[in-house]
Amino acid sequence: MPKSLIDLHLQKFTGEQLDSLVALRDVLRELLPNSEETIAWGMPTFTVNGKNVAHFDGFKKHCSFFPGSGGVLSVIGELPAWCEVSKGTLRFPIGKKLPKTLVKKMVKARLAELAK
Repeated sequence: MPKSLIDLHLQKFTGEQLDSLVALRDVLRELLPNSEETIAWGMPTFTVNGKNVAHFDGFKKHCSFFPGSGGVLSVIGELPAWCEVSKGTLRFPIGKKLPKTLVKKMVKARLAELAK
């Protein structure tokens, strides 16, 4: 089977950072089974009906999840203490995995935004 664009993108990561990113992709695949996986804005992206629902990527000192809109992070409630939030970005340490329940809340909030 040929490698997807996301597979090719993730090849630049190793060790704990790769584990964190693959775990996040696996959760997104489970939560968004009918989505398209692509690269947008230079990072792995899940789209539904052509709309960005979630982006993620790894950086030198952290990993990030981008829920497609700055409004999502303001409505999801409590975050793990090891996460950092800025407008539209949730940063988390290399080696940590975002809890599935948290990713689900963010995806659900983004899908609700898109349904408006």
